Amino acid sequence: MSESTYIPRLSRLSSILIMLQSNRILTAGEIAKKFEISKRTAYRDIKALEESGVPIFTEEGRGYSLIEGFTLPPITLTEQEANALITAEALIKKNKDKSLIDNHSNAIAKIKAVLRYTKKDKAEILSERIAYFKNYPREITSNNLSIIQTAITNLSLLDITYRSISKDELTFRTVEPQALYHSEENWILIAWCRLRNSYREFRLDKIQSLKLLNETYINRNFNLKNYFNDIFRKFSPPLT
Repeated sequence: MSESTYIPRLSRLSSILIMLQSNRILTAGEIAKKFEISKRTAYRDIKALEESGVPIFTEEGRGYSLIEGFTLPPITLTEQEANALITAEALIKKNKDKSLIDNHSNAIAKIKAVLRYTKKDKAEILSERIAYFKNYPREITSNNLSIIQTAITNLSLLDITYRSISKDELTFRTVEPQALYHSEENWILIAWCRLRNSYREFRLDKIQSLKLLNETYINRNFNLKNYFNDIFRKFSPPLT
């Protein structure tokens, strides 16, 4: 597989610029590892950024950094707000859905890139001193959360292959995704199932395959609070 198939070069160059803004020193080896490219390609990417006008300073034997003062306008976050984002990062890194981890990590990198150096240094200290022990082995059981979130907000149909928990059988369904919730370290999709003609819940780790369709469904005006209230009324004994 050629290196160009991993990520388009323009996107890679933009990501390298964000990495430079996020770190004091960045090595060619770190770039190569991040994007699964050779060091030679990493050197060419750095040269391309320099030729485009990005002021990159080369420290012999150490790596690359941006010349002081070349930053995006700083985000107006308080130290406490930055700390909250770093803490959330520690929680999400233990999540079992890879798409959520990757997208949140990319967002945090962009935020760190435009923090002032004093807040950036403090954010790095805190990120190294936050631990969250659920999912300690870092088990990844799904990679579809981001696609499902997109389907919910765009009213897009999904085709899924689902392995039933109770019967351990595969079924093929077209669903109208309505909402998501997290329970006992698993993400669960609430959707209108066209096979069963009713609302059903699907654990993401049991979805064997998923396809986002170019077809939308009619908005059912789903209300998550009302949905849970109905469930609690059905399955909870009345208070006496």
